[in-house]
Amino acid sequence: MWKRIFTGSIFIVILNISGLLDYKAASEEINTSKIKIEKIGPVYLPWGVSVLTPYEVLVTTKIGKLFLFNLDTKTKTLITGIPRSAFYRQGGLLDVAVQKRKDGDYIFLCYSKLTASENLTVAISKSKLSGNKLIKTQDIFISNYSSKSGVHFGCRLALNDIHLFASLGDRGDRNNAQNPNNHPGSIIKIPLYGKAKTGNLGWLSEIYSIGHRNPQGLHFQKSTGQLWSHEHGPRGGDEINIINKYNNYGWPKISYGKEYIGGNIGLNYSPEGFTDPIWIWTPSIAPSGLTFYEGKMFKEFYGKLLIGALKYRCIYLISLSSDNKPEKEECIFKNIFGRVRDIEVMVDGSILVINDEKNGHLFRLLRTNITNPK
Repeated sequence: MWKRIFTGSIFIVILNISGLLDYKAASEEINTSKIKIEKIGPVYLPWGVSVLTPYEVLVTTKIGKLFLFNLDTKTKTLITGIPRSAFYRQGGLLDVAVQKRKDGDYIFLCYSKLTASENLTVAISKSKLSGNKLIKTQDIFISNYSSKSGVHFGCRLALNDIHLFASLGDRGDRNNAQNPNNHPGSIIKIPLYGKAKTGNLGWLSEIYSIGHRNPQGLHFQKSTGQLWSHEHGPRGGDEINIINKYNNYGWPKISYGKEYIGGNIGLNYSPEGFTDPIWIWTPSIAPSGLTFYEGKMFKEFYGKLLIGALKYRCIYLISLSSDNKPEKEECIFKNIFGRVRDIEVMVDGSILVINDEKNGHLFRLLRTNITNPK
C-alpha cells in the first residue's frame, strides 16, 4: 500500500483560431508533442459518459437529462424516456453504461430516486435504446435503504460480459458500510442474464464487497480482468482499491483520513479480515471517474490509470509497477477543464472528459498528426 502527497506539473496552453487548445506539458513523463483539446459541446452539470459507437457517446446530467453527442458533427440530441431522478445535493441522474447486444443497445442508468415517503434511495434502470428514446425501461435494482440525506450516493457503473457492477456510497451514515444486509457502503453485482445466485452467508445476494465510503470510480482492467475502484475519504484518505469478492475494505473501522473536526477515524491500518487500499491520497484529491488507457493514440499513456480530480481540477495519470500496483503519479491538464467528473476512452484511442460545472462541457483529447487506428 502506498501513500502519496499531491504534486503538480507545469503547463503551457495556447488557444488557436480553430477552437482547439494546443496543449504542451513540461514533464518528465508526458511527451511534449501536441495534444489537441477539442470542445465537443456544452452540457449543464454532466456526471457520466459512456461510448455508444465510434463517433457517438451518451452523457448524463445531474438535473435528469441524457444526451447523445455526435463527435463528428459536434451536435447533441436529448434522449427521452429516461426514469425520473431526484436532483438534490449530490444526487440526481448519475452514471450511464452501455451494453452492446445482438438485438440492440441496452442502457443502464444509476440515479437517486424519490420514495413514496419522500426519502432518497439509489436505483439502477435498464432500457433499450430505440432511436432517440429509451424503451422497455425498468428498475433492476432499488437499494433497501432510504433517508433524507443528499450525500454519498456513489453510483458508478462497470460492465463485464455477464454482470453489471455498481458502487454505492454509505449515504452519509458510516455504519451502513459494515452492514452486509444494507446496500449502502458496498459494491454490488447484478447478473445481466438470469437471477442472482445466493451470496456470502449473512450477506445480501447482490453485495460483492463492503466497507466503502463514497466510491465514484469503477472500471475493469482488460489485461487482468480485475475490478478497480476509488473512493472519497473524509479529510484525507482517498483510496484506490482492487475489488475482490466478499472483501471488507474497512470504512469506517479503518480510515487513512481524519474527522472534519479533527481526530482519527478508527484504525489507520488494516488488521486481519480487512483489505488495505493499494494507493492513498493525503490530502484528498476528490477522485471521480476512472479508466485504464489501453488505446493506440497516446503511447505515453498506455497501461496507465486516468483519474479525474474534482479538488485539484486535473487528471491524475498513474503509472503501474511490474506487479500491477500504482507507483507514480502526475497531475496533468491542471486548471484546463475545471472539476473533472468522468473520463472515457474511445475506440480510436482519443480521450473524453466531462467537467462537473454549471457551464460544463464534453471535451475530446486527440492527436492530429496521426491516422486514427482502425
